[in-house]
Amino acid sequence: MKRQAIWVVIIVVLALILLVIFAGVGRYILRLREESQEMADLTKEALTEQFDNLNTQYDGVKITLHNDSLIAQLESEQLKVQEIQEELRKTKAADARKILALKKELETLRTIMRSYVAQIDSLDRLNKHLMQENEVISGRYRQATQTVSQLSTEKEKLTETVQIAAKLDASNLNVRGLDKKNKATNKLKKMEKLEVNFTINKNITAPTGEKDIYIRILKPDDDVLVKNPNNVFPFENKKIAYSAKRTIEYTGEEIPLSIYWDIEETLLPGTYRVDVFADGNRIGHKSFQLEN
Repeated sequence: MKRQAIWVVIIVVLALILLVIFAGVGRYILRLREESQEMADLTKEALTEQFDNLNTQYDGVKITLHNDSLIAQLESEQLKVQEIQEELRKTKAADARKILALKKELETLRTIMRSYVAQIDSLDRLNKHLMQENEVISGRYRQATQTVSQLSTEKEKLTETVQIAAKLDASNLNVRGLDKKNKATNKLKKMEKLEVNFTINKNITAPTGEKDIYIRILKPDDDVLVKNPNNVFPFENKKIAYSAKRTIEYTGEEIPLSIYWDIEETLLPGTYRVDVFADGNRIGHKSFQLEN
């Protein structure tokens, strides 16, 4: 009996020990599960935050772009990010396998994002290089344009100088009245004609060849003495009347000339003027007096 009591006691003690052990193991397992759940919750939350950051990065990169094709590619990849974000939202925190798979997809999308950023940086560097080259070319173009403009201005000045230098000039201009015997007279009542004398000066820069020399005799009231209303010539973009003309062969050397006006009208005493023209330019002028 004594032995049986001892065994009973031993068995009860062992049972109590096992009960304590099982209780401790249960609490440990429960704690592990709670910790595992907490870890799972933390992993899902961190992964959600990383997906949000990646989505924000796509938005930020798109704002800086002006390339429609590249923007379309980024939007396509961003759509994948948003689809996985939605999938992660529906995934239970305890589904460690699914969360791990989504985490791997996140790494893949990050790699793709980095490749786009590298491509964008490369394009940005290329764009800056091209802008620098364009600035250099633009500077050269502006310099060339300024040079051309300066040369054009100089050419215009040179052309103007040449034109001025090539312009004929009449000197020693003189007007006298002649009687019917071609003798000089100062008396209007005896004058049969007016003789206009002058010299075309030597000019080696002037074009040579046949030239029309015109004279215009203006009365005191500024009317021009004319024989025929059709006697006109071009001057300063219009047609003006002339009194008489003479055609010469100009060789560049000095030529003395005389042009005559036959008096067929009544001339009144007063101050008259004679203008000489050639090549569309007025090359000489002089005032003179006629008296009774």
